[in-house]
Amino acid sequence: SFCFFFSRSGAKLIAPLGCLVSRQKHTLPDLPYDYGALEPHINAEIMQLHHSKHHATYVNNLNVTEEKYKEALAKGDVTTQVSLQPALKFNGGGHINHTIFWTNLSPNGGGEPEGELMEAIKRDFGSFANFKEKLTAVSVGVQGSGWGWLGYNKEQGRLQIAACANQDPLQGTTGLIPLLGIDVWEHAYYLQYKNVRPDYLKAIWNVINWENVSSRYATCKK
Repeated sequence: SFCFFFSRSGAKLIAPLGCLVSRQKHTLPDLPYDYGALEPHINAEIMQLHHSKHHATYVNNLNVTEEKYKEALAKGDVTTQVSLQPALKFNGGGHINHTIFWTNLSPNGGGEPEGELMEAIKRDFGSFANFKEKLTAVSVGVQGSGWGWLGYNKEQGRLQIAACANQDPLQGTTGLIPLLGIDVWEHAYYLQYKNVRPDYLKAIWNVINWENVSSRYATCKK
């Protein structure tokens, strides 16, 4: 965005630092389905809390952190900018990750992908069953809180599986383009599956939105 500066000689267009005030705030995206739409695999209570409380908190905290960062930037306060990095990473990652996650799920999901994505999975993992087993194992193995991901390595032109701790965003921390994310924070499953993460991971494959994952794959290959 640009600011107009008015003087006797008329309006002048100036490029901003001071115009960052017009920055759009981040907002909580709507879910593309009802909270209960993924039942019995993920129950409505989990979805409601996860979306309207947890994701909303990341969005709110990201906006607050960016406000503070903007002020530090305007003052040239590098120390404060550096001290805000962990909060930017955590809340920004939380917002990025969940925004992808909701679209990766669908009440009409499950089964197996088709077309180019399926061919790439077979090429890079041997078979869909191998891929599913590997991503499940990586997700089960996340210590504490984090995510299991299927990502695309643009430099090598191949699919890769990775785990990220906490809310570390896949692309910002590994360079891989996110295609499919599985949230293994306890808030994503505890109310329904208690401490048995493998049961949750077994169930989530029934609601994976392969159309969305395929669309993401097609986009990042361009």
